[in-house]
Amino acid sequence: MRITVVCAGKLKEKYLSQGIAEFQKRLTPFCSFEIREIHEEKMPAEPSAAEKEQVLTREGERLLRQVPQGSYLIVLDVFGRELSSEELSARLDALTLQGKSSITFLIGGAFGLSEEVRVAADCRLSFSRLTFTHQMVRLLLVEQIYRAFKISRGEKYHW
Repeated sequence: MRITVVCAGKLKEKYLSQGIAEFQKRLTPFCSFEIREIHEEKMPAEPSAAEKEQVLTREGERLLRQVPQGSYLIVLDVFGRELSSEELSARLDALTLQGKSSITFLIGGAFGLSEEVRVAADCRLSFSRLTFTHQMVRLLLVEQIYRAFKISRGEKYHW
């Protein structure tokens, strides 16, 4: 299985980078894992609705260009469906059984997602109704992918 995480923005906090690196290392036996980053679009200080839409559209186009051809696209979206860790694991297992060998998770930037990105998604996933920074979500996502593999194999992860 090949898993790609496409995201807007570079990680700035060392502790997030270290956490992600740890889970990437743990994922090695389970899948091929890659993170692809694009730079975030600049938003005017007080954007009009049209300006915000233009910025999100440009960023969304660049994000979608990073999705590998034929990959099943899961977009992290505040308006998406919430799943438990067990449900995410079952979803990934079901995709594997359906012959999906490439899965991409997409995380938008600080200003959200364009409608084009939402429409392109095969699945829209919300981590919570709480608000997290998009950089923190990256760490949470990588941890949850690792947890999903452990659950799928019936291995203990959390007591």
